[in-house]
Amino acid sequence: MSRRSGILEFAVLGLLRESPMHGYELRKRLNTSLGVFRAFSYGTLYPCLKTLVANGWLIEESGPGPADAPAAPLAGRRAKIVYRLTAEGKEHFEDLLAQTGPDAYEDETFAARFAFFGQTSRDVRMRVLEGRRSRLEERLEKMRLSFARTRERLDDYTLELQRHGMESVEREVRWLNELIESERAGRDQRRSGPESAAQQDTSGETGGLPRHRDSTRPDPSDDTAM
Repeated sequence: MSRRSGILEFAVLGLLRESPMHGYELRKRLNTSLGVFRAFSYGTLYPCLKTLVANGWLIEESGPGPADAPAAPLAGRRAKIVYRLTAEGKEHFEDLLAQTGPDAYEDETFAARFAFFGQTSRDVRMRVLEGRRSRLEERLEKMRLSFARTRERLDDYTLELQRHGMESVEREVRWLNELIESERAGRDQRRSGPESAAQQDTSGETGGLPRHRDSTRPDPSDDTAM
């Protein structure tokens, strides 16, 4: 299985864990909620769904079509299919959520993983965030070295493009630092006892997102921030 196919399967299982959906609804959620999947078509989604059904992780049920789906032609009309996560599918998705290997730090994989952080345990979130930060710090160091070696030979526009790339990575590293500090603060408050836990309102078990003072937080699915 390719990495991209694996990411799609992960995202489909995660969305169906929230609620059963039609293929049309799934594709819309993938496109709107998870920007990394904007380029996916029905021709990519439906083979993925069939594979998940064959593996026993999804079941197909007949149901009414979504209200905003395109009208099907009268000829060849068929019942709409609702996809529902099975108990085995839920268990498989939870196994995927618990994985924190190097693949979780890559650009596309991290964006999909981050989209489901609300369903991920705090310890796993921390490992993924710290791994992603280390990966970007390594990338940033290589970019700086390359910039220092080549800046005298490049025109102004190419230099600006390289600066933009470095600033994008630096911005995501700062954002990751904020997230990691918020996760650590939430964990420390939880360990300190019920009184401290009762005082926290932004970093509980389901997440510790920092309160941002502006709108500069990078989108994990934005390729310019990778």
